[in-house]
Amino acid sequence: MQPERTTLAWGRTVLALVSVSAIFLRWLPQHGLPILLMFAVSAAAAAAIYLTQRRRYGAFSRGLVRERVDADAAAVLWTAAAGVALGGLGVGVVLAG
Repeated sequence: MQPERTTLAWGRTVLALVSVSAIFLRWLPQHGLPILLMFAVSAAAAAAIYLTQRRRYGAFSRGLVRERVDADAAAVLWTAAAGVALGGLGVGVVLAG
């Protein structure tokens, strides 16, 4: 059950990032070109998570067979870095506007 729960959690993260990307495109007329950078970061993070999900699921499934599941710390750190970058860019856009 653990790989399925993890896959669902990453799927929700992808859905949230895709939704945020769409919102950024909607804000483009009001805030200008800096929003495109925010769109690029969120869309790239969503794509990276989506493209690595199959590998991550397989690793978790094999870990269950071995009775040792290793956390994917790199994926969590990259997702956190994308969140921090989006937050910093958002503050920059607000202060510039």
